[in-house]
Amino acid sequence: MSRVGRVQRTTKETSVLVEIDLDGTGKTEISTGVGFYDHMLDQIGRHGLFDLTVKTEGDLHIDSHHTIEDTALALGAAFKQALGDKVGIYRFGNCTVPLDESLAQVTVDLSGRPYLVHTEPEKMAPMIGEYDTTMTRHILESFVAQAQVALHVHVPYGRNAHHIVECQFKALARALRYASERDPRAVGILPSTKGAL
Repeated sequence: MSRVGRVQRTTKETSVLVEIDLDGTGKTEISTGVGFYDHMLDQIGRHGLFDLTVKTEGDLHIDSHHTIEDTALALGAAFKQALGDKVGIYRFGNCTVPLDESLAQVTVDLSGRPYLVHTEPEKMAPMIGEYDTTMTRHILESFVAQAQVALHVHVPYGRNAHHIVECQFKALARALRYASERDPRAVGILPSTKGAL
């Protein structure tokens, strides 16, 4: 059974299309108009082995906030849709990724309950190109709200803002991949004692 999610989100500020195949090969087609954000979404697809299409047109003449936020909301909703009933998945995933001097530790529970814990080094450079580095947390908040997952992201150290942000996205991709993969020992089993996720 194919595990694909497709979400279109249109407001007065943005028009977003996100398609994700959880059982893909890491093929991506990303266009948001924010170069560094495109690079980060590419990490999600490549390292998650998700086939991912993102096409966003937003009010970049104002700034990138709405474009980034609405894309993250649509990505979370598409991910939740693709998960379906969650029967047979591992549910939990974690990954630690170094990127030169930076390190990100990510743990996820596909619990059906949105919750985010996020820490990263203070006094980061405020911008990476046209990407506002304060948006990383907001991307994760928006994704978690729609995907309905519990997500813990911790960057204990790092100096370079590009590295600090990128290792978070790479670790997130891997953690989501591991959590959403099918467990060959749990075919037909929902990974919950409650009987619902």
